[in-house]
Amino acid sequence: MNNFEFKNPTKIIFGKEAIKKLENEIPNDAKVLLLYGGGSIKKNGVYEQVKTALSNFNVVEFGGIPANPEYDTLIKALTLIKDEKITYLLAVGGGSVIDGTKFLSAAALFNGATPWDILTQKIRTEKGMPFGTVLTLPATGSEMNSGAVITRAETKEKLAMGGPGLFPEFSILDPQVIASIPRRQLANGLTDAFTHVLEQYMTYPVGALLQDRFAESILHTLLEVAPKVLKNPSNYQAAANFMWSCTMALNGLIQKGVPNDWAVHAMGHELTALFGIDHARTLAIIVPSHYKYNFEAKKEKLAQYAERVWQITEGSIDDKAYAAIEKTVNFFHELGIDTKLSDYTIDYQGTAEEIAKRFTDRGWLALGEHQDITPEKVEKIVKMAY
Repeated sequence: MNNFEFKNPTKIIFGKEAIKKLENEIPNDAKVLLLYGGGSIKKNGVYEQVKTALSNFNVVEFGGIPANPEYDTLIKALTLIKDEKITYLLAVGGGSVIDGTKFLSAAALFNGATPWDILTQKIRTEKGMPFGTVLTLPATGSEMNSGAVITRAETKEKLAMGGPGLFPEFSILDPQVIASIPRRQLANGLTDAFTHVLEQYMTYPVGALLQDRFAESILHTLLEVAPKVLKNPSNYQAAANFMWSCTMALNGLIQKGVPNDWAVHAMGHELTALFGIDHARTLAIIVPSHYKYNFEAKKEKLAQYAERVWQITEGSIDDKAYAAIEKTVNFFHELGIDTKLSDYTIDYQGTAEEIAKRFTDRGWLALGEHQDITPEKVEKIVKMAY
């Protein structure tokens, strides 16, 4: 097992009617900016619950944060923060709203030339404006980590940011909110969380026995609850296990002491930036090709995954590893997630070359757990995903 340090300061408030506890978590003298997305919270009762809990606070609202948090939209919110002298941020939504709020937390205290520098120059945020979250869509784990990804339509870019100053102070998780989530978004959430675990698990063995089993337990749980959640989102036990699995998939715990990949996300982000494809679906596009291209480097872990998660015990290491890739693809298909770029756009020619060029221009010359995924290899992997 590799050396590591681990600290996660986010307080989790989990369970039925948890939104009522919101008023106890924000300073009494705070001026709060309530941030949300397209308005679904006003249809499913969450908005009313939040407003009731905040009835004794000075609250300003900003809605309309899109599914891929857009820089230009967030800049409007940043202007509101400064004009209204906001002191506390509250994200009510899924990963996109929470990621957008993290950007605002950093940008509100940023003294550089332009807030976009935070992303292009990979500036770590050591201290941001304090914020909390009310999660409405399990998927990204953003409610319990310090990372975010922001999109800029003007330049067709999707870039990551983070730092210890961007952990939510608290996150409220009420599994009852899942009942109103459309099937497409539930499938995205399941795919997103599943792939988050794979990015931290599907590398090479380092003797981190407990970490491996943490990761495998999350994968097992997602596989078990997926059909139940899709069939009946009102199934509280299934919803609760789904929500907590998504949080645990990316709160920092399972990545400690083990190598991490994240090349799938790097490539997937570009597909979202170029074509507007849902984040989770871009991951499902890249995963099979990435694992097949890097088969020799990953086959030990792939075979372990085959045995422990898919109960594939027959055949050689290679046989089991290949079978595990196919099982993963089939799982995505069962969720209704297509796994080829050509399933999403007819304009895919030249995409691999464009992404490879972007990585070269940014200096992203060594991705993956071995730091050996070059732009040339990225081009081949993306072409395999056509």
